[in-house]
Amino acid sequence: MPPGRLPSLPGSSITDETVYRGRRRLLGTLAALPALAVAGCRGAEPPPPVDAPRAGAARTGSATGFMTDEPQTRYEDATSYNNFYEFGSGKADPSRAAKTLVTSPWSVQVSGACAKPGTVPLETLLKGLVAEERVYRMRCVEGWSMVIPWLGVPLGEVLKRFQPTSDAKFVAFTSLADPRQMPGVRAPILDWPYREGLRIDEAMHPLTLLVTGMYGKPLPQQNGAPLRLVVPWKYGFKGIKSIVAIEFTSKAPRTAWNDMQPREYGFFANVNPAVDHPRWSQASERRIAGGGNRLFADRIRTQPFNGYAEQVAGLYEGMDLARWY
Repeated sequence: MPPGRLPSLPGSSITDETVYRGRRRLLGTLAALPALAVAGCRGAEPPPPVDAPRAGAARTGSATGFMTDEPQTRYEDATSYNNFYEFGSGKADPSRAAKTLVTSPWSVQVSGACAKPGTVPLETLLKGLVAEERVYRMRCVEGWSMVIPWLGVPLGEVLKRFQPTSDAKFVAFTSLADPRQMPGVRAPILDWPYREGLRIDEAMHPLTLLVTGMYGKPLPQQNGAPLRLVVPWKYGFKGIKSIVAIEFTSKAPRTAWNDMQPREYGFFANVNPAVDHPRWSQASERRIAGGGNRLFADRIRTQPFNGYAEQVAGLYEGMDLARWY
């Protein structure tokens, strides 16, 4: 399969049992999501201003899937054991090297199939939206996991401000790639800048979060400040960090890890314990919830869609989940 292109799905594809089990509940969730405004492109202008949120204000999510009572990963571990290859390939590299990242001022360029494209300051992008706390499981494709309290706004609420057109089938995201601030960009680890993408219905799903903070604090530089994506039912590499561009596209966008090794890093990247990575099993995970000198808690079984099948499995009805890794 050429990077960035998805073949059409045959109607005879067999749907896994986990897909249709929560179909009714999922449809009810999607029905509550406001519809997209559809319009023809009419020039580059930012979205209209709306009321700004109060400093520090946060709304706690209460809908199904927004919270979990599982033990949370310690802040110290979540901010010192993570991947951010722009600052090096080691787990501790970002916490040491990311202090050079300048996060203010910050702006995001929005383009593609929408009525209101433009380069928008971060404050305008989020203006009037009150941050919500969502406690999500996070599963890395490498086989480890965390439970993190994020602060952010539903991605769909932001995207609607730019009025995607009917041609917007996918949403592409691009990270900052500045070798002066990001030492990892000086090495050919990936084809920079880092790129990721979602199908439009995935991007508009209520669980998909545009994150600005964690643990009740502003997002640290090493965790993707000032703006990152969190899609809790997908492997963690889909959670692009330090976003500087968003584009609405009619075709599946090219993504960094899929370009580098498509056999190992699929476009959809939904957590699926029944489909192994080519080099290791995905049936279980090492939960980072240790204390003292112990980083990892006991190994636990990985759940389909990372435990969010009830909310999202219906998005993939008709797809062969054993193939669409």
